[in-house]
Amino acid sequence: MPIAIKDYTWEESEIDVHVTVPIKGNNSSKADLFSSDEYIKVNSPPYLFEVFLYAGVDDSKSVAQLGDGVIVFKLIKKEPGIWGQLSSSAQGDKDIMKAKRDDAVSEKHRRIEEEMEEKRRKKREKEKLALNEQMRLENAEKEKIYEIKQAEIRQATEEIEEFKRKHQQSGDPTHRHDDGDDEHEEDDEEITHSPEDKKALIDKLPPPRTRQNIAVMFTPRVFPTPMRESRVHEEDEWLRKQAEARRMPEIDDEDLSPEQRDPFWLKDKGDSFFKGGNFQAAINAYNTAIRLNGKVPAFYSNRGACHLKLRNFIKCVEDCSKAIELLTPPVPANASSRLRAHTRRGTAFCELELYAEGLQDYEAALKIEPKNEQLRHDAERIRHVIQGTTT
Repeated sequence: MPIAIKDYTWEESEIDVHVTVPIKGNNSSKADLFSSDEYIKVNSPPYLFEVFLYAGVDDSKSVAQLGDGVIVFKLIKKEPGIWGQLSSSAQGDKDIMKAKRDDAVSEKHRRIEEEMEEKRRKKREKEKLALNEQMRLENAEKEKIYEIKQAEIRQATEEIEEFKRKHQQSGDPTHRHDDGDDEHEEDDEEITHSPEDKKALIDKLPPPRTRQNIAVMFTPRVFPTPMRESRVHEEDEWLRKQAEARRMPEIDDEDLSPEQRDPFWLKDKGDSFFKGGNFQAAINAYNTAIRLNGKVPAFYSNRGACHLKLRNFIKCVEDCSKAIELLTPPVPANASSRLRAHTRRGTAFCELELYAEGLQDYEAALKIEPKNEQLRHDAERIRHVIQGTTT
């Protein structure tokens, strides 16, 4: 419960009232002050001073000064006169005091809000005046620049006219100036050339340039797309990997014929077996091709297709993953191969009921070929299976 400060002093005159309140408490420098037209308060915990004034004062003209351990309120009376007492007769009535306290706080807040709104209004007016002044200065600068340009144009025009006038007076043989007359007579004489003169002029002209073909050599390009500087590194890396994969390895195996030592001949053989439905023979051909050269992604992707036909889904996933690994970096030249590898692996995942992984592969394939409606339809079906809307 706060302790009331009662050892305050006050004095008055016809127009003002001075109230001196001693500051008490542990932190008196941060005492809370509040004043209104009918109420003043000093809160310095645990001490409290408050008084409901006998009559109204002008709070906007009143001041409070802090110093030497006291607070001095200088209150200006609204109506001149002697009060005879500082506090109102209702000082002891708690209900009246509470109502007046609430009214004083509300009135104080309202006045503070009005003052803030007035400050904002004045600030807006100042900003508007500053903007108008800036616009005025800019317009004046533009007008000044315009006048300078017009003066320069007039000066240049006058100089040109003066030059023409001097040229006509001194050097133009087609004009004649009479001292006694301001008019100029033009001698309209037609200048003609004889055929001999025309021929002489033609002979003086330089001969026309001879026709010549300029050979333009374009740098050959493997990829179907235009060359981009940001993709040069990826394309060079892919070409290097392709060249390395196509190097013919030397295999010391007497059981292999010369054709069987060529991994790409074995790939073609496996492709023919696959088309004929002999998937196991195709796998054997791809196995030998991979043993000869394990850096060609088509060998793994095609063997994965054979495993998919034989329902060896795990082996299909392994082969397609190896093919996708070798098909890096992704460039336009290997887009179709990446599309087939992702589609085959996604199908194998779905057969293994790993639908989330399968959907990822189909979405990767759609990024390569966004307009493929069959891929889009299959991806939508897998999405419905994941959401449980179909079986």
